[in-house]
Amino acid sequence: MKLKEIPFNDQSAERIYRDYLYRIRKEVKGLNQQNQDEILMELNSHIYENLQAHPNGNEVENLLNILEKLGRPEEILKPLVADKKLTEATNTFNPIHVFKALLLNLTNGISYIIFFILYLFLFGFVFLIGAKIWNPSQVGFFYKPDEVFVLGLSKGLVHPSDELLGNWFIPTMVVSAIALYFIITLLLKLKRTINK
Repeated sequence: MKLKEIPFNDQSAERIYRDYLYRIRKEVKGLNQQNQDEILMELNSHIYENLQAHPNGNEVENLLNILEKLGRPEEILKPLVADKKLTEATNTFNPIHVFKALLLNLTNGISYIIFFILYLFLFGFVFLIGAKIWNPSQVGFFYKPDEVFVLGLSKGLVHPSDELLGNWFIPTMVVSAIALYFIITLLLKLKRTINK
């Protein structure tokens, strides 16, 4: 459904209104089109209903009072956009969308910081797969009792013979990355159901 802009008689009121809509669009541009339209139409509906409730008086003054009550889009939409983005991400199972949603939600609490760290581990596993292909003798799972424990790039700290996984390193990292990805996604869905 297309947004129908509210007509104003006063040019200043129209400029203020269009600026407010522009700021809303700017804040919601990271969401899919359906969510963008939903938020935009909801706020536009609030403005329209309040203008209809107070038809008398100066349009500019009435509009400014309404927008002041609604709040600045940069502040009021931040948690809503973060929540919608997280919903989009968990529905699509797209790791890039989940990562972006977690970045938006970092300000919402410690649990999102934990999820963000788990995602860094996930991308670390993917990076290790590429590094193992690029530099097989220096990258791996190196372990020597009471001396060395390295998962990653050894940079000459250990002898290549101390690498435990050998040719199984890449399959192990692939399985670990997939398992961690599904665990993170399930934990995110669980957190969302708890929050509701």
